[in-house]
Amino acid sequence: MPDPETPGGLREQARTWLEEALSGEFAHVRGLGGPGREHEGHEERLAWERHLGRAGWTCLGWPRRYGGRAASLEDQVAFHEEYARARAPARVGHIGEGLIGPTLLEFGTDEQKERFLPPIQRGEELWCQGYSEPEAGSDLANVQTRARLEGGTWVVTGQKVWTSLAHVAHWCFVLCRTEEGSQRHRGLSYLLLPMDQPGVVVRPIVQLTGTSEFNEVFFDGARTAAGNVLGAPGDGWRVAMATLGYERGASTLGQQIGFRRELAEVIATAERTGAADDPVLRDRIVRSWLELEIMRLNALSMLRPGPGPEVSIAKLYWSEWHRRLGELAQAVQGKAGLVADGGLNELQRLYLFSRADTIYAGSSEIQRNIIAERTLGLPR
Repeated sequence: MPDPETPGGLREQARTWLEEALSGEFAHVRGLGGPGREHEGHEERLAWERHLGRAGWTCLGWPRRYGGRAASLEDQVAFHEEYARARAPARVGHIGEGLIGPTLLEFGTDEQKERFLPPIQRGEELWCQGYSEPEAGSDLANVQTRARLEGGTWVVTGQKVWTSLAHVAHWCFVLCRTEEGSQRHRGLSYLLLPMDQPGVVVRPIVQLTGTSEFNEVFFDGARTAAGNVLGAPGDGWRVAMATLGYERGASTLGQQIGFRRELAEVIATAERTGAADDPVLRDRIVRSWLELEIMRLNALSMLRPGPGPEVSIAKLYWSEWHRRLGELAQAVQGKAGLVADGGLNELQRLYLFSRADTIYAGSSEIQRNIIAERTLGLPR
């Protein structure tokens, strides 16, 4: 495993390793994947994920005993930047590494950490997030999926929706109601549930882009061991909010890999079409670049994100920025952007996919309410 203490540091080692790896066996995976493009080369990207794990380039900030290297935030940022510069593919294990992994480190028992963290680091087990439901989207506390203990097993019944990558996931972390008669934030538990079993049905949801990254998931007596509850039973809301903190905080540094690539494509298209000569569009391009830099700095400032209003600020910021980037992507194409001749191009796909950014994972309206009430002290 590379050692960041050797001369040149982690950044130089990452640059050299990525260039060599992406010029040989994995040259064909450069640039694959990303928002609205998760269908691209999944098996190839999964092989890449496992190659990264074997070489010690996943879960850099985790303790060494679980396969990480306890890298500093600065070293993690350096790797993300080099990863983006090398046009490496979008990660298939980001939900495991960026969401459930840090949550396990904070709330998991020793047995849970030993069981679940190493396979995530090695790219052997993929995860999905079982939060949203038909009647519990931004109002997540209205969760109705239920679980009851039968002997040594949780039995889960209910429905989740907009579940990203559920069709390829091995495990799901499920927020469900485990106390009869409980309401809102009380009586919820955070269960770790295997997806490959008779009681789980996954149905794809076709998006505007024609792809199916999202899914609806039905649990009909799905089972998981009694020990697969993260945190105490009934304390699921606190654990779930911590996960959202990781999702919207420093882990967005990885998400920004795709953002930078998309912005680069917008700029290249503007130069090709002549849109860069338009002072209004040129100003919008410069503003997008500056705002992306601000996004990176904000993520760096959230070293230990929690369930406070700062995570809502992060979600509001990146989702509104990405939607504006999608609109800019259409604008720089001119009239050609209105025609899908033989399928969507990358910028058309960006525009369509980004329409959902300000809705999923907490709508912009909900985020503004949280910021207003909890940060500014305004009345409900």
